[in-house]
Amino acid sequence: MSEHQPRQRRKDARPQELLDAALALFVEKGFAATRSEEVASLAGVSKGTLYLYYPSKEELLKAVVRSTLAKEVAAGAQQLATHAGSSTEALQDSLLAWWVRVYNSPASGVFKLLLTEMCNFPELAEFYTREVIEPGEAIMADLLRQGITRGEFRPVNVDMAVRSITMPMVMLCVNKHSLGACGFKDVQPEAFMREHLQLLLNGIRADGASAAPPSHLE
Repeated sequence: MSEHQPRQRRKDARPQELLDAALALFVEKGFAATRSEEVASLAGVSKGTLYLYYPSKEELLKAVVRSTLAKEVAAGAQQLATHAGSSTEALQDSLLAWWVRVYNSPASGVFKLLLTEMCNFPELAEFYTREVIEPGEAIMADLLRQGITRGEFRPVNVDMAVRSITMPMVMLCVNKHSLGACGFKDVQPEAFMREHLQLLLNGIRADGASAAPPSHLE
């Protein structure tokens, strides 16, 4: 029996309540296995009310992605755009703090959901690529190119470096909602993220010197 209990019915449910219910069920059961009426029930509304806001389950999932990961990507872009320090500090501090925030938020569950479902729903895969992957990778690519231009980083294959940053972080979020959800909590997420970015910085710094560990997450 699901651990999720339906909310008390409301005369008019807010869209965010529906999105929260959808995300919880999609991550737990999978997109294909979740029925629209289950989402409506968990949010405490009728199926008809759900369809007033989101006319299909596919549109509901797109709204979930927009309100979680896509929103976080936009916030990360704004944060890095206003960063006044070095590229090294931006990657080591701002980017690290962003990943920690995503990991600790419901948005982390979207990674597991989409990675396990996308092959069966090509349209959703294209949507995820357009709304999350491409803008997210563009932000990190700009950060790395800026560091190369400033002489902080040595010339590297930027596309490969971006994937070297993101793939372990994504898998950490997937682990949270797979092995972690089953009680296997041997990974310390913030320590892993710190060490992961430290290794990468030590590999791309132009002077070959070790980067100092970030202080605000110690």
